Amino acid sequence: MAKPNEKLAESLHVLKDMQDQGNAVFQTQDMSRTHMERLKQAGFIKQVMRGWYLSSRPGERDGDTTAWYAAYWEFCKTYLTNRFEKAWCLSPQQSLLLHAGDWTVPDQLLVRAKGASNKSTGLLHGSSIYDVAADLPDAADQTQLNGLRIYTLDAALVAVPEAFYRNHPVEARTCLAAVKDASGVLRLLLENSQVIRAGRLMGALRSIERNDLADQIESAMIAAGNKVTETNPFDADAAFAIPLRDVSPYVNRIRLLWAKMKADIDADFPEPARQNDPDAYIANMDAVLPSDAYHSLSIEGYQVSYDLIEKVSSGDWNRDMIGSDREQRDALAAKGYVDAFETVKTAVRDVMNGENPGEIVKRDLQTWYQALFGQSVQAGILNAAQLAGYRNHPVYIRGSQHVPLNVEAVRDAMPAFFNLLREETDAIARVVLGHFIFVYIHPFPDGNGRTARFLMNVMLAAAGYPWLVIKVEQRDAYMAALEAASANQDIKPFATFLAESLRR
Repeated sequence: MAKPNEKLAESLHVLKDMQDQGNAVFQTQDMSRTHMERLKQAGFIKQVMRGWYLSSRPGERDGDTTAWYAAYWEFCKTYLTNRFEKAWCLSPQQSLLLHAGDWTVPDQLLVRAKGASNKSTGLLHGSSIYDVAADLPDAADQTQLNGLRIYTLDAALVAVPEAFYRNHPVEARTCLAAVKDASGVLRLLLENSQVIRAGRLMGALRSIERNDLADQIESAMIAAGNKVTETNPFDADAAFAIPLRDVSPYVNRIRLLWAKMKADIDADFPEPARQNDPDAYIANMDAVLPSDAYHSLSIEGYQVSYDLIEKVSSGDWNRDMIGSDREQRDALAAKGYVDAFETVKTAVRDVMNGENPGEIVKRDLQTWYQALFGQSVQAGILNAAQLAGYRNHPVYIRGSQHVPLNVEAVRDAMPAFFNLLREETDAIARVVLGHFIFVYIHPFPDGNGRTARFLMNVMLAAAGYPWLVIKVEQRDAYMAALEAASANQDIKPFATFLAESLRR
């Protein structure tokens, strides 16, 4: 008779086979009741709604959203296709968000579908799907993105209400910048004499200095006998009115986020001490290293002690001293942090000597990352390929509705990020946005939080501020402030958090 662990292993093989086929979510009928109950009891799957499950990790705390947010879009695609076959499409508003590269998990997903029930279906962690029995766009005005049925870019821009421009100005302008010519929107505007929507699009396009497209819409509408009154659907804000030249919507979105958030930073930062002696500054860094390493690693979930960090930083430590797997992981993380901290000193010295902070970060960022994980590679815990640089797989942030940029987008966005750091003349903006935009992109497979705090401190040194230790006791407030910026584009809580931390 098979033992309980052998039975669970059998069920795990079934689950793995499904995952290998790309099934992150599945229905009750996709596996036997016996396997389902074993896996559910052991914590390897969790119920989304009646009849639907997703993979999870045993030991997840109540309220941990990571597994759900990671599987959210796959679930929506599978569930909606199962329910409506091909007769569904996400709303024009949600379509534009996805066209702009914003994969943030919404509180409620709006879906148009034939045979819809006009009601909300509750899902995990307060999210829901609301299906509306409304006309679908013509086949020519639909497209698919990662299996999700959405409006084409042109059709969504014509269909969205005016409120979208005010509520999502960054994404709206990102999408407007991606319009190559006016013919696509003009077909839809002219077919139904959409004079109000035409005037709205004209004003929106002029706000990003696409006067050529606005003029094309105006002349075509007039030629068809329509009188058009141009209106700007955006709230007046000069920070948005910037020319957008890049093909990648991700680059435009990063630039627009930077411009919008820079205008929103109004926290009362203390006056910098203007420390001008790099040697004295680095001596202070050495003094604060044990505290900084302890708190930065603890924020990321490592269990390290001051004693361990002191041993590592003094050289009185080697890998042979490590006991359990957990101790090895934590100790190597501490050694990697100390090694990276040493490399960051070079950047601090250079920015204090007047070199451009953006150029220094571009030069040294990969070195910091490699130092963080070099010891783990040498110990055989990580594959050497992980030191190559930017990630080649999706990542998810524990507890966050924000989904970091996809693999291709990272390679577009990082050069733009370095340019923004290099071009920025406001020292406070470099501190706040340097940290936030970096974690928003999340370019590395791991270590993004630690690297972001290194980057922030290099920007602080360039501005004349001392090294800032964000303490593990502040973790909840710190992560909530970053989440407000990531999910709601509200940078004010994070700017205030940093200003108050510096005052303390």
